[in-house]
Amino acid sequence: MKHLKSYTMIGIIFVLITGTLAHFLYDWSGNNYIVGLFTPINESIWEHMKLIFFPMLMYSLFIIFKFKETYPCITSALCFGILAGTLLIPLFFYAYTSVLGKDLFILDIGIFILSIIIAFWLSYKLTLSYRLEPYTLLLCLLVCVLFICFILFTYHPPSARIFQVPGA
Repeated sequence: MKHLKSYTMIGIIFVLITGTLAHFLYDWSGNNYIVGLFTPINESIWEHMKLIFFPMLMYSLFIIFKFKETYPCITSALCFGILAGTLLIPLFFYAYTSVLGKDLFILDIGIFILSIIIAFWLSYKLTLSYRLEPYTLLLCLLVCVLFICFILFTYHPPSARIFQVPGA
């Protein structure tokens, strides 16, 4: 359990750093099409959800490989954490902007950090509880569906509000 806690803390730091760097990677790459599939190509809420999703997915694959024998429920727990953390971004953003009537950069950063912490905390607790083990396949499928949606909607977004740049 001590190792799992340590790797959870490392995961939080990894996603904070890689998610932050990913925010700039599309511009740094000269707007590379492939890079854009995995990093934000604009300032929409949808694109910012990638900042948690892809780094946490990468780290989760590593952790699952490392701990799947010791913690059989780790796959479902991490999938749940990925989904929760990713979906908390629009939930928190739209909640605070509906109250304030505008978005604030400092709160957006706070949402990013808080969403990562909650995602990993949930993953850690659910790994130890084994509650989600019967739902492993469903949770993995939901992560795959979200993955496909990110790929499809990056360059061909629907007209929904979440795909639009706030204030544009």
